[in-house]
Amino acid sequence: MKLYSLFISLFILLSSFDTMADIPAIKGRVTDADTQAPLAGATLSIPELRISVVSNQNGEYHFPSLPSKGRFLIEVKFIGYKSVVQTINTTSLASVDFKLEKSVIEVQEVVVTGTLNSSMNTKNSTSVAVVNKADLLRLPSNNIVDAISRIPGVSQITTGAAISKPVIRGMSYNRVITLSDGVKQEGQQWGDEHGIEIDQYRADRVEVLRGAASLLYGSDAMGGVINIIDPLPPSEGEIKGEFLTNYATNNGLSGTSAMIEGNSNGFVWRGRGSYKNAFGYNTPDYRLPNSGFHETNLSSQIGFNKAWGYVHLDLSSFRQKLGLPEFERNESGQFILEPEEEGEEGTVMSPSLYKTRNLFTPLQDIRHYKAALNSYVLLGEGKLRSTIAFQNNQRRELEESETDPSLFFDLKTYSYDLKYYFKELNSWERVIGVSGAFQNNKNKAEELLVPDYDSYDLGAFAYTKKTWTNTTFNAGLRFDYRNIDGKQMEEEGEPKFSAFSNNFSNISGAIGFTHEINSTFNLKANIGSAFRAPNVAELSTDGIHEGTARYEKGNPNLDPERSIYADAAVSYHTSKMNIFLNAYNNYIHQYIYLRRLSDNEIIDDHEVYHYVQDNANLYGFEAGLTLHPVSLIHFENSFSLTRARNNSTKDNLPFTPAPVLRNELRFEPEFKNLQNTWFSIGLDNVFKQNHVDVLETPSPAYTLVNASFGTTVKLGSQTLQLSVSANNLFDKAYIDHLSRFKNDGFLNPGRNISFGLFVPLVLSGVK
Repeated sequence: MKLYSLFISLFILLSSFDTMADIPAIKGRVTDADTQAPLAGATLSIPELRISVVSNQNGEYHFPSLPSKGRFLIEVKFIGYKSVVQTINTTSLASVDFKLEKSVIEVQEVVVTGTLNSSMNTKNSTSVAVVNKADLLRLPSNNIVDAISRIPGVSQITTGAAISKPVIRGMSYNRVITLSDGVKQEGQQWGDEHGIEIDQYRADRVEVLRGAASLLYGSDAMGGVINIIDPLPPSEGEIKGEFLTNYATNNGLSGTSAMIEGNSNGFVWRGRGSYKNAFGYNTPDYRLPNSGFHETNLSSQIGFNKAWGYVHLDLSSFRQKLGLPEFERNESGQFILEPEEEGEEGTVMSPSLYKTRNLFTPLQDIRHYKAALNSYVLLGEGKLRSTIAFQNNQRRELEESETDPSLFFDLKTYSYDLKYYFKELNSWERVIGVSGAFQNNKNKAEELLVPDYDSYDLGAFAYTKKTWTNTTFNAGLRFDYRNIDGKQMEEEGEPKFSAFSNNFSNISGAIGFTHEINSTFNLKANIGSAFRAPNVAELSTDGIHEGTARYEKGNPNLDPERSIYADAAVSYHTSKMNIFLNAYNNYIHQYIYLRRLSDNEIIDDHEVYHYVQDNANLYGFEAGLTLHPVSLIHFENSFSLTRARNNSTKDNLPFTPAPVLRNELRFEPEFKNLQNTWFSIGLDNVFKQNHVDVLETPSPAYTLVNASFGTTVKLGSQTLQLSVSANNLFDKAYIDHLSRFKNDGFLNPGRNISFGLFVPLVLSGVK
C-alpha cells in the first residue's frame, strides 16, 4: 500500500505542475488534394505529446491546448489516403491546413514512437516494423507474440498455444526486451516455457525494433525490442470505447475484451477488461490434452494532458493458468495417465479430458501486477520524459497438486527511466538519460531451481542526431552496471546453493545513418556494440525445470556477452510498389548456451547440461515485395533467413528459425453498403532446417495455406467489423522447428477457423 501511495503522490504532484501558458488552439482543415472536398473522420495526432483529434463533417480540426513553445511532429491519417507528416512550431503557428492525396498502396507507418524521438521512419536508422490495430484484428492469434510473428525477421518459440517467446533475428530469451506502458517487462523470461504477461487486446500498435538496441535500453536488448503501445487518449470532450470478441474452432478459444475511455478538459481515463479461455488444441492426428489455458486481464489509466505535457498512471493485472501436456502414448497412440504406484501400467486417458476447459496438473499459474507512472514535462526550452514503475511477477508451477506449487517464484521489480531532451540547435537533437532497476526474487515453495537473489542495474547514456534535408546522422554512448547477489539456500535440509556476488559493467556505442536518395528511394545503416549480462538462471540454476526434460547447471563464473554488429537497409516505394531489403551481421563474444560436458553425467535419471560460453556469429537478411497494381489487388511477399554459428565448435546455435517465404494475395473490392472489405489467400512456405545444434534434429519443410475475409458493416451511425480467418486450411501435419513440443513428437495445431467481431463505440463527442 505504501508503494501505491507513493505513485499517487507523484501523480498528483506532476498533475499540479502548470507553469506553461496555453496558446490559441492550432486549427485548420483536412481536405482531398484533388477535389478539395472535406475529409471527415481524419485522425491528427502528436505522438510525442500523446494527444489526438478527429476532423468533423467539414474537415475541421483543432488542438485546444498545446505547449507555448516547441517543435513537434503532427501526423494526419485517413483510410485510402497517403499519410502526411509535418513539423509544427507552436511558438508562432496558429493555423495549418492539410491536403491528402489518395493512395492505392499501404505504406509502412510514417511515424515511429519507440525510439528516443518520434520521427519519420525514413529518418530513423533503426529497422522498425509496425503492426497496427487493423492488422492485429485481421490476423487471428493466441497471444501478442503470435500476432506479430509474421513480421519478417520475427518468429516465436512456442510451448503449445498459450506460451510464445519472441525471436528476433535468431535471438530470444533475455536477448529481446518487451516494453509495455513504456516499461521493460520482467517476468522470469529466462525460462523455456515462460511467456509474456501482456493482454494482447490492449495494443493499438506494436513496433518491433530489429537489431541491437543496447544504446537505448542497456543489457538484454542485444537482439531487439518489442514495444507494445496503447492507443492515444481520445479528443477533448469525447467518450468512446470498443468491444471485441473472437472464437477459434481448433481449441475453442473464446476471447472477449471491452474498453471505455474519455477526455474531459485534459483529464484522461481508460478502463479495460479481457478474458480468454481455450481447451486442448487439435492436430490432424489427435487432440492434445491439457494444452488449454485461461486468462483474465484488467487495466486502467488516469492522467492529465496539459499545455506543459502529460502525466499518466497505468495499472494492470494479468492472470493466466495454462496446462502442460506432459503425457506418454501407448502403441495405439492413445495418451495415458501416469500410474499411481511405481511399476503399475498407466491408464488410458478418458475422452472427456481431451476437450475439457478444466485444467489439470502439471500446470502453471502466472500472475503479473504492474503500476507505471509516465510523464512528459516541458522544462524551460527542454523536455523531461520519465517512467517510474513497479512490477510483481508470481509464477507457480504445479506438478502434482493444484494448490501446493512445486516451484513458486515471486519477483518484484522497481525501475526508473529519465531522459532530458535539450533544445534543438541548428538541427542537432541532444538527449541524455539515466535508468536503473532493483529486483528481489524469492522462492516460496520447497523445490528450488534458482536461489533467492537481489539485483541492481544502473545505466547512463548520451545521444545526438543531426538532420539535413535528406540525410540524418545519429550517434550515442552508454555505460551500464549490473550487480547480482545470490543467496545461500538449502533444499530439504541439504545445501543447495552457495552465496555468490557478480558485478558486470560495459561501455557501448552506436552510430547510424539514413539518406533519402529521392522521394522513393531510402537507405539506412548502423554499426555499434551491444552488451548482455548473464541472467540468474545462467549463473546459478541447479535442477530439472518442468518441461525441459534435462538437468541444468549454472556457472557463476560466466562473463557478459558483448557484440559488434552492423546492419543496412534499402527500400524503394512508389504508389503501386514497395520493395525492401535488410541485411545484418552480429558477432557475439562469449555467447552463453547449454552444452553437455560429459555423456556419463546423469542426475535423477536426466542428462546434465551446463551453461558455457563460446564466440558466435548471427547473420542473415529480410526481403519483401508488395505490389498494388490497381486498388482491387494487394500482393504481399516476404522472405527471412537467419544463420547462427558457434565459431568455437563450428556447430550451429540452437533454436535458430528456419527460412520462411510468405505470400499473400488480397482482394479489396468496393461494395455499396460495405466498407474496407477484403478476401485473401496466403501461403507460408517454411524451408527445411538443417542448420541445427548438436542437441537438435533437423526439421522438414512444410507449406501452410491460409485464407481470410473481412468487412465493415454500418448500421446507422454504428460500424461493425466482421472477419473470418482460416489457418492451415488443408489441415497439414507438421512440427515447427521452434516448437518445444518437438522432442515429444507433438504436432502443431491443425486447421483453425476464427470468427471475429470488433465494435468501435463513440458515446459522446465527435462522431
